[in-house]
Amino acid sequence: MPGDGTAALALVEAYLAGEEPALVRFRRRLHSNPELSGEEVATTEAIERELRTAGLEPVRLRSGTGLVCDIGASSGPTVALRADIDALAMPDGTDTPYRSRVDGVAHACGHDVHTTVVLGAGLALQRSGALRSGGRVRLVFEPAEESVPGGAVQVVHEGWFDDIDAVFGLHCDPKIDVGLVAVRVGAMTSATDLVEVRVTGPGGHTARPERTVDLVAALGRLATTMPGHVAAHAGGEVKLVFGAVHAGDAANVVPAAGVLRGTLRTPDPGVQGRARSLVEAAVAAALEGTGAQWELRHRAGVPPVVNDPAAVELLSDCARRALGAAAVVAAEHSWGGDSFAWYTERVPGAYARLGTHGPGRGAERLDLHASTFDVDERAIGHGVRVLATTAMEFLARAGFPAASDAADARHG
Repeated sequence: MPGDGTAALALVEAYLAGEEPALVRFRRRLHSNPELSGEEVATTEAIERELRTAGLEPVRLRSGTGLVCDIGASSGPTVALRADIDALAMPDGTDTPYRSRVDGVAHACGHDVHTTVVLGAGLALQRSGALRSGGRVRLVFEPAEESVPGGAVQVVHEGWFDDIDAVFGLHCDPKIDVGLVAVRVGAMTSATDLVEVRVTGPGGHTARPERTVDLVAALGRLATTMPGHVAAHAGGEVKLVFGAVHAGDAANVVPAAGVLRGTLRTPDPGVQGRARSLVEAAVAAALEGTGAQWELRHRAGVPPVVNDPAAVELLSDCARRALGAAAVVAAEHSWGGDSFAWYTERVPGAYARLGTHGPGRGAERLDLHASTFDVDERAIGHGVRVLATTAMEFLARAGFPAASDAADARHG
C-alpha cells in the first residue's frame, strides 16, 4: 500500500469529527420516510440537496429517482462508490423515535445506512480536497434495488459505468459486530431467478378425480420433486425453493388451473445460464403421465456478485487501517441476490459486509428484512472511513493489478 494511508485517514477523521452527528440525523430522516422501489422521489431530493449544498453537481437518472455525482478531476482513473436507496414493503416493528412514518414501508435492509455512508464518504472527499491531485470518484445512489432486475441495470444502461475502473460497496449485516467488516473473494451472493409454473386441465368433481386431471396433486408433485431434480442435474450449487402455490377455491371442485412460484438461486454463473433448461426438464419429469398441461415462465434475475481478489485486498487493507488490525473477518457466501452484481460483471469490484450489531441490540442477532431491524449507528462512521479511504487509495495507486496478476503475485 503506497505510503501508510495515514494522511488519507486523517482527512476522513477530520470530516467525521464535525459531521458524524449530522450523518446520523440524515440517516434517521431517511429511516422515518422510507420509499418503495421506483418511488424514491423524496429520498432522491434529500440526497441531491446535501450534495448541492456541498458545491457538487449531482445528475438524476432519467427515471427521476436515483442519481450519480462525480467528485474530483475528469482525468485519471474513476472509482465508483455505490449505495441503494429504496425500502421494503413491510411494517416497521421498532419503537424508536425515528421509526417509519409510512404504513407498510420500512428500511429493514439498511439501505438508509448505505445511502448515508456513501453520502458521507463523498462529502468527506469533497471537503478535504483529497482528489485535487487527479482521479475521480463517482457516487452512485441506485433506485429500485429490491425490484427485479434492480436499478443497477438502469445505471449501466445510461452509461454511468462506461468509464469506471473499479467499484466498491458495503451492505449492512446485523449478524456481525459493529466495527467489523466481512470480506470474501469470488461469489459473495447468488444469482436469483424467478420461476413460475402454470398448470391446466379440464377440471371436475372431487368425487370423481379419476375422470379429470388432479392439478392439486400435480402441483404437489412439482413442489416436492423439482428441487431435487434440478440439483441433481445442475453440475453446481443451486437452490430451488417455492414460496407461493394456488389452485382452486372450492373444496369439492378439482380446479382447471393452478400456479406455483419460487426462486432459483446459485453462486455459479454457468448454472444460471442453464437454469431455464434445467427447470423445464424438471417440470416435464414431474408431470409425465399426469395429463396436466403446463407453461413455464422463467425470468432471469441478478447474477451473483463476484468479488475481484485485488479489489478485496485493497478494501481489506484500508478497513484494517481505518478500524483496526482485527477489523476484517471472513464473510460467508449468501444465497441472497443483490443488484451490485450488474456492476461487478462490468468492472472489478468488492462488495463487503458492514457489521451493525452493537450491545444495545441485545443478544439476539436478527436477520435482514426483520420487522425490528435497526443498527448500531456507529457503523455509519465506520463505513465512511472504509469507503472514503479505499477510494483515495485506489486513485493513489492509479488502480490495482488485474485479478489474475494479483493472484500470480501471491502464489508465485
